[in-house]
Amino acid sequence: MDLKLYLEKSENELELAKIVFRITEDKKMQEETFHITQPLTFYSSVITHSYYCIFYAAKAYLLKHGVKTSAPNEHKKTYDELKKLVEKGIVDLDLLKLYEKIMIRADTLLGIFKTEKKKRGQFTYQKLPQANKEPAKESLDKAKLFYKNIYGMCQKEKIF
Repeated sequence: MDLKLYLEKSENELELAKIVFRITEDKKMQEETFHITQPLTFYSSVITHSYYCIFYAAKAYLLKHGVKTSAPNEHKKTYDELKKLVEKGIVDLDLLKLYEKIMIRADTLLGIFKTEKKKRGQFTYQKLPQANKEPAKESLDKAKLFYKNIYGMCQKEKIF
């Protein structure tokens, strides 16, 4: 996949996260548009799609620097390679922190890392779905910021 496609996938994930957040917030839309009679929350999906926005943006930027990541452990490799760019001063540390925080949140909800089992249980099993509203909003805001910065760096560096 080329860099431009990764950026497009990133933007698509961001837009989907925004849509899902809006649907969750708008109970009238749930009923009228989707015929959902009992209000539902989809905040976990907002967190997941926000994470994938950041993941694909990071992959795009890494690709610009000649770094490809792939399975197995593609998500960890992507994070590790982004961290190397931070250490070289190419990427701002704040962007890595955004990636790191949302990656942990997504992993918590998805149960990817065993070490996150306690948090996963807290978000997935012990809290009501509505309790994920603030983490979802925060993830969405971080995805917007991350995407905006990576897209801006790609434009500045004349990637596309």
